[in-house]
Amino acid sequence: MDMPKYSLSASQVILVEAESSSRRAYLEEWLDEAKNSGATTWLLTCDRNLGGPWAGLNDWLSSLIPQMQRLAPDLICEHDYELFNVLPAWRGVILIRYPILADIAPSEEKALNHPGDRVFRILHGLINLLTDWYQRDHSSAWVIVCDDFNRAGHLVHRFFAELMRRRGQQLNLTLLIATDPGCGEIIAKQFEPQYQIQPVQLLLPSQPSTSGQQNVAQLLQNLVQQTEQDAIKLEIHLPQLIHYSLLSNQPEKALQYQLKALSIYTEQGLYEDAANYGESALALLNQNCQKDNELWFIYAKLSTCYVNLGKYQQCLQLMTEATVKIVEPEYLFHCYYRMAMLYTRYLPERDLVKAEAYLEKGLTQLQRANLSEHLKMFHVAFNRNGLALIRLRQGQAQKAIELCRSCYQRINDHFAPNQHLLQRAVLVHNIAQVYASLGIYEQAIAYFSSAIAIDSNYSEYYNDRGNIYLKMGRWEAAISDYFKAIELSPPYSEVWTNLGQCYRQMGQMTAAIHVYSTALDLNPNQDLALIGRAQAYESLEQFEAALADYSAALILNPNQPLLLANCAVLNYSSGHYQEALSNLNQAIALSPTNPDLYQNRAVVLAAMSSLNDAIYDLQTYLRLIPNAENYAEVENHLSNLQARFSVSI
Repeated sequence: MDMPKYSLSASQVILVEAESSSRRAYLEEWLDEAKNSGATTWLLTCDRNLGGPWAGLNDWLSSLIPQMQRLAPDLICEHDYELFNVLPAWRGVILIRYPILADIAPSEEKALNHPGDRVFRILHGLINLLTDWYQRDHSSAWVIVCDDFNRAGHLVHRFFAELMRRRGQQLNLTLLIATDPGCGEIIAKQFEPQYQIQPVQLLLPSQPSTSGQQNVAQLLQNLVQQTEQDAIKLEIHLPQLIHYSLLSNQPEKALQYQLKALSIYTEQGLYEDAANYGESALALLNQNCQKDNELWFIYAKLSTCYVNLGKYQQCLQLMTEATVKIVEPEYLFHCYYRMAMLYTRYLPERDLVKAEAYLEKGLTQLQRANLSEHLKMFHVAFNRNGLALIRLRQGQAQKAIELCRSCYQRINDHFAPNQHLLQRAVLVHNIAQVYASLGIYEQAIAYFSSAIAIDSNYSEYYNDRGNIYLKMGRWEAAISDYFKAIELSPPYSEVWTNLGQCYRQMGQMTAAIHVYSTALDLNPNQDLALIGRAQAYESLEQFEAALADYSAALILNPNQPLLLANCAVLNYSSGHYQEALSNLNQAIALSPTNPDLYQNRAVVLAAMSSLNDAIYDLQTYLRLIPNAENYAEVENHLSNLQARFSVSI
C-alpha cells in the first residue's frame, strides 16, 4: 500500500509496517509533505538498544530545550525533575529544586527505592510541559514520526499512548508509528480505540546490513574512549556500549556495562529496563566466573525490580536461588531479609512464621559477617524493623512501635547526626504508619512531621500526613499538605483524588469536581475519584454527569451494590424505571441481606405498577429489620400497597 496522505483536519495515529532498512526515505518524504502543509514536524528514532529507555522522547525534548530557555524558562524550572531524569546531557544546566534523600544520599546509605509508579509521574509531567509549551509557542498542528517503535522502551510506548489520550485533540497531534512487519497490531492496542486504524503495510525490499565485526569493533572502541572519564556520557551511551559489546567477538565484555545499567536504572526507578539488563547480566555471569559480591549485586537489584513491578513469584524464585548460590555471610544475611519481606509484605499468601524464621537466619549470618560493628548495628536495626512489620501483621501493634523506636534509637546512638538520614526518615515514617493504622492520629501526625523534618522534599510524606488530617476533619491542614505534595512531585493521581475527597467533605463541590477531574485525567481508571466526583455532581443536582461517573466506576468494579443503588436512585428520579430496577436487581444479587435495597426496589416496582412484587420486597425489608425506626411508616406503606393491589384485582 501507499503512504497515507497527511491531513491537518484531526489528531490521529497512523501505523506503518515496513522493512526497517528501507522505510526511512518514505517516512522522511511523508514528513516533508506534512511540513509543507504547515505542520511542525519531528522524526524520532525510538530504538532503546541505541538510545536507552527514553529513546526518541529524549531527542524530541532536547530539540525543544533551547527554545524553551529563551521563551519559557519558567517551564523548564517547573518541570526540572522530569527533564533532569530524562536528559542526562542537560544536568549541568537543569538542576532539581526539590531533591529527595533517595536521590542524593550516598550510595551505601540508600535503602529506599522509588515507588513503582513514580516514573509514570515523569511521563505525565512531561505531557503537561509539552501542553504548556504548545500554548506558549502558538504552534500549528504537531506531527511526530516515531521510527523503530517496536524496539522502543515501555516508557516511551506508554508516554505516546498517554500523550494521545490526554492531549491528542488539544495539540492537534498526528502520530505516525513505524514498525517492522507484523508488529503494528500489537502496538495499536496500546492506544485509545478512537485513535486506532488499520496498519498500513509497505512492501519494501530488505537492504543488506553494512555493519560488520570490524565496524562494530571500531564503534565500540570510539564509545569506550568517549565515556572512560565522563559519568554522564557513560550513562548516555550505556545502551550502545552494551549493544555493540554483544555484537562483538567478545560479548562477555557487555557484563560490566549491563551491571552499570542495572544499577543506574534501578536507582532511577526504571524497573522494567533495569530488569531486562539484569536478567541478561545474570545469564552472562552464570556462563563465567561467579563471585558472591557480583551475584548479590544482581540478585539485590533484580529483586528490587521484580517487587516494584509486582512480579512477586519471580522474585521468590530469584531469592530462593540466591540463598543456595551465595555462601558468604556478608551477602547471605541480605538474602534472608528479602525472603522475610516477601513472605510478610508481597506474596499473595503471607507466612509470618516463615518470615520471622528468615529474619532470625539473617541475624545469625550478620553476626558471622566480616563487617564493622557500626555497620552490623545498622543492619540489625533494619532486621528488627522487619520484625516490627511482622508484629504489626500479627496484631501486636504496641510491640511493633517499641521495635521501631528501638531501631531508631540504635541508629541515633551509633551514628553521627548527618549519617543515614534516609534510613532515619524511613523508620520514623514506619512508626507514623503504625499509629495511623491504630487510629492514634495525633501521634501519627507527630511522627509524619518528624519524617518530613528529615526528608523535607519527599512528596509522599505530605500526602500521608494530609490523609490523617483528612480523617481528623482538619480540612485546611489537609489541603495545605496535599498542595505541598503536588508542588514537590510531578503529577500523580492519588494526591489529587485525596484533595477531591477533602473538598467534597468540606462541601466545596465545584472545587472537588475540578480536582477529581485532574486526577481522572492522569488516571481514568480510579473508581474512588469517579465515585467522589459522582457524589459531588449529585450534590449539585447534575444527575446525568453523576450517573455517567457511577456507571464508569461500575465498569471498573461491578461488584459494588451501594453504587448500583445510587444509580437506581438517579435513574428513578429521571423516570428511567426499568434501568433503576435493573440496577437494584444486580445490587440485591450481590448483597441479598441488605434491607434498604428491598425497600428501594419496592418503590420502583410500585411506580411500575408491579404491586405484588413491591409488597413482597416490603415484607422482606420488615423481616430483615424487625426493629427499624421507620417500621410503622413502612408497614403503613405496605398496607396501602396491599389495598391498591386488592382493588386492582
